[in-house]
Amino acid sequence: MINARMETIDQKPAYKNAFLKRRCLIPADGFYEWKEIDGRKQPYRFTLPGNSLFAFPGIWETWTSPDNNVVYSCSIITTAANEYIQHIHDRMPVILSSASDHSTWLLSDNPAVLKDLLQPYKGEIIAFEVSQLVNSAKIDNPSLIEKI
Repeated sequence: MINARMETIDQKPAYKNAFLKRRCLIPADGFYEWKEIDGRKQPYRFTLPGNSLFAFPGIWETWTSPDNNVVYSCSIITTAANEYIQHIHDRMPVILSSASDHSTWLLSDNPAVLKDLLQPYKGEIIAFEVSQLVNSAKIDNPSLIEKI
């Protein structure tokens, strides 16, 4: 499961234990969401001003497959969309942009403090349309992050 909702991360059995014991940071310089326009989904890229790096708070888990392979997985935590995203999508990944928030996320053992971090990003976010080629896992090149 790639996304975990902040509203239920401390309640759902699939996430609760990882939320308490296996947290991570997932570095990024942007993310994508899709907006439905006339029956088709248009991808948008979201970045912080200056293409600043930030981190998504994440949780990670392992499980053993039936053939005894250990599988590692992680989930990004999502929240309600902020004012820059809500006209495109109703959810967004949580963004942690300060070193203090990074440390708190990784080191705190207080669930209330951790949940407090999982809010919509309060700063500016830049949104722009990108190519429909983003939808293909077979294509991986720099043009996918360019504004169209």
